[in-house]
Amino acid sequence: MDIDLLAATSYEGGQPHDQFRWLRTHEPVHRHAEPDGGRGYWAITRYADVRAISRDHEVFSNEPSIMIADPPVGAGSLGDEKMMLMCDPPRQTRLRRLVSGSFTPRSARALAPRVERLAAQIVDEVVERGECDFVADIAGELPSYVIAELLGLPLEDGRKLYQLTETIHSSTEAVGQEAQVAAGIEMFSYAARVAEEKRENPGDDLASRLLHAEVDGKRLTDMEFNLFFMLLVDAGGDTTRNLVAGGMLALLERPDELARLRADVDGLLATAREELLRFTSPVVYMRRTAKRDVEVGGQWIAQGDKLALYYGAANRDAEIFEDPDRLDVGRTPNHHVAFGATGAHFCLGAQLARVEIDAMLREVLTRMPDLELAGSPQWLPSNFISGPRTMPVRFTPGARSHGAT
Repeated sequence: MDIDLLAATSYEGGQPHDQFRWLRTHEPVHRHAEPDGGRGYWAITRYADVRAISRDHEVFSNEPSIMIADPPVGAGSLGDEKMMLMCDPPRQTRLRRLVSGSFTPRSARALAPRVERLAAQIVDEVVERGECDFVADIAGELPSYVIAELLGLPLEDGRKLYQLTETIHSSTEAVGQEAQVAAGIEMFSYAARVAEEKRENPGDDLASRLLHAEVDGKRLTDMEFNLFFMLLVDAGGDTTRNLVAGGMLALLERPDELARLRADVDGLLATAREELLRFTSPVVYMRRTAKRDVEVGGQWIAQGDKLALYYGAANRDAEIFEDPDRLDVGRTPNHHVAFGATGAHFCLGAQLARVEIDAMLREVLTRMPDLELAGSPQWLPSNFISGPRTMPVRFTPGARSHGAT
């Protein structure tokens, strides 16, 4: 078996489950080479190992990066100005506390009515047309709108920011390093304008609260705010957008399960959502770095070695999930790791993402009863985020809802 988990071509039709399956059986802790002189990393594909590493931040660190590639030489000059996702407790805990109140289960439930209205509005924009790009016109809209509202931004700007994140997460070989750098600069420039506006005219929004909050007695620097802003925009859209698009594609390819869900949306939506999270695993991996010599799955890992936790592989582990390659919208229990395993780095926005996913899937399932593919989906050229980039669909035109604003 040829193993290449870095090439964008390995993800052209979704995650490389044939490679994952071979690795889980033969080399669950696999030494993977890196191109261009990279020092290589350990690919972790078994559920038990992914879960154990995720829960142990004392040994497995998010610093200096959650990406496989090491930060460029000189990036360390930012000092303590790091994205929350690139920190460990206790600093990560203090940074997380700044925004955690907006992402609690209670906060997510309070937002549900507004999220549901936005989902209805999004379907209204396309339902009379009879065709659309499911990714750009439906799946990508809701998370972009919700994070824009949370940050106190115009909804239309949420769309533009989402397009930047797509470029940032695409593989360098697909879009080019210059395009990725330009997208990052544009994101930071936008964040700087937001900071200037919110300092002069603060509101009841997440951006204003971040700018006026303190960590260790100090307010966030401009760079810390920019990094926080990028993280919220980025993480606020990826899971929902790619789950709704990739999940709907999985259902369309399995008409029996789609019909089963449509016949009992109220009864099956919660289990279907969790199963789609397991089955599609929108975040491909997160990196950890060993803080000391340690054994993982019978393999000795040296201090400083990189490990990539492949969530899509863990979520298809037959030791945990019966018939793991089968989509079962009623699967229970379902202890997937699509949001990471429990621990300090568990996805902060998991509950809000679930509210968004439920709202969008309900609208599509109930208002587009004969939705079908109108062409071949094209997948994101990314080894980090998994989901369709475009997905043409058609359906019988329907009526707009009433009062969706």
